[in-house]
Amino acid sequence: MSSPVLLVIAHGSRDPRHAAAVHALTSRVRSLRPGLRVETGFLEFNAPPVPRVLERLAADGVDEVVALPLLLTRAFHAKSDIPSVLREARSRLPRLRIRQAGVLGPSPLLNSALEQRLYEAGLSPADKGSTGLVLAAAGSTDPEAIAVIAEIARELRHTGWCAVRPAFASASLPGTARAVRALRAEGARRVAVAPYVIAPGRLPDRIAAGAEEAGADVLAGVLGPSPELARLLAARYDEACAVSDRLTSRVA
Repeated sequence: MSSPVLLVIAHGSRDPRHAAAVHALTSRVRSLRPGLRVETGFLEFNAPPVPRVLERLAADGVDEVVALPLLLTRAFHAKSDIPSVLREARSRLPRLRIRQAGVLGPSPLLNSALEQRLYEAGLSPADKGSTGLVLAAAGSTDPEAIAVIAEIARELRHTGWCAVRPAFASASLPGTARAVRALRAEGARRVAVAPYVIAPGRLPDRIAAGAEEAGADVLAGVLGPSPELARLLAARYDEACAVSDRLTSRVA
């Protein structure tokens, strides 16, 4: 019996850099798992849309799919949009078993990827003690997602940064510029902004604009197709497969 296909579900963006980063990430996952079929689908703006990918997989005779949301927190898209798309696909494609994997965050691998981006932007581990860090997420109206970002900020503070503040590009406060200024007021000698987002687009650009407006010393790149993120996708796929195997063994 062949392994389930991994379908990575990204939101999509009008910014072409978004899809390019997503495809680069899925390519890295393929290199980690030779022989595993890895597909990419988008909720909007980019092709192919998720329903089209699932239809193609069913036509190819695929039995099972692990649908993995390319999301860092469990907010609206993970709780509503993606489940709705998958329910509709199950009703049209009853022979295709579709299991939704968990979102990517929180994870130590994400924290490692974030710090690596900061080092690539010019910091070193020795700078952490004198650097205030802004953890700049996309933002959400979902309190669960906001609480996760706040908890990650607390975890990062315990790894040596002199202070860590969360910030958001939309839907929530504070914004990036306000968080940078708050760290300055608290006496941070250096302020770095770390975008806690996967791919380039409108919201990461807003984070960058806020960092520039407030005079942040360092602006890291988005997480992008990092090795840590590729390993995390593979781990979430394995977790979903393990759950499916346990459920099957109980039924048997």
